[in-house]
Amino acid sequence: MLRTLTATRYVTPLREGGSLPAIVEADDDGLYVLKFRGAGQGPKALIAELVAGEIARTLGLPVPEIVFAEVDPMLARSEPDSEIQALIKASTGLNLALDYLPGALAFDALDIHNVDHLLASSIVWFDAYVTNVDRTPRNTNMLFWHKRLMLIDHGASLYFHHTDIDYMERSRTPFTPIKQHVLLPVASQLADTDPQLKARLTPTVIEDIINMIPAIWLDNDPRYTDREAHRAAYIAYLLDRLAASHIFVEEALHARAELL
Repeated sequence: MLRTLTATRYVTPLREGGSLPAIVEADDDGLYVLKFRGAGQGPKALIAELVAGEIARTLGLPVPEIVFAEVDPMLARSEPDSEIQALIKASTGLNLALDYLPGALAFDALDIHNVDHLLASSIVWFDAYVTNVDRTPRNTNMLFWHKRLMLIDHGASLYFHHTDIDYMERSRTPFTPIKQHVLLPVASQLADTDPQLKARLTPTVIEDIINMIPAIWLDNDPRYTDREAHRAAYIAYLLDRLAASHIFVEEALHARAELL
């Protein structure tokens, strides 16, 4: 289970993204990057961040600790920016946050040849599985922290849940955006990585991760009769996509062959 903290102080906005995440201090005196439920794509971005992040952790990939963060509208009292005030008030209640990594350096596309090929292959496999479009040379969403690579910002993953198309129709897509993945040129062990990573994502593991999603984040989607039907849809999608992993692996291998 994830820890649940309370945001006690709004420190500064992070204006790199359109959803205005922020660095906040929590009641454990730690600093966290808070992703607001009231921003952009709403709870679905937080669901993607949570699910993809915990799948990455299960696969042994380096991601910051993810926590739930309670936000009180009073957090906006000292913030002069009206847009941020409105965002905080719209996000009252349970949100998501990631451990802030002070001093971390942004990963540059020129650094790819310093990345272990097995790690690169695992990251490419993971991003293809969760359909993460945000790991390109222009926007790598990776950091170097204490000389270790860290994966961040998975809110754009699982994009099937933003469409009106039946979710199972998207479970076996090859994920053609993988051709833009920053690590694809050094992902030389994709075929070997596939069975190893699949074995870690058992049905029980997938169900446990999906069961972490707070029930309140599963409201207001007309495609599902209730929260449990919504939760079951995520499980079914992820298990079916995993069963057909050869489809997105073959797409990645084909895209890589065109680069070489």
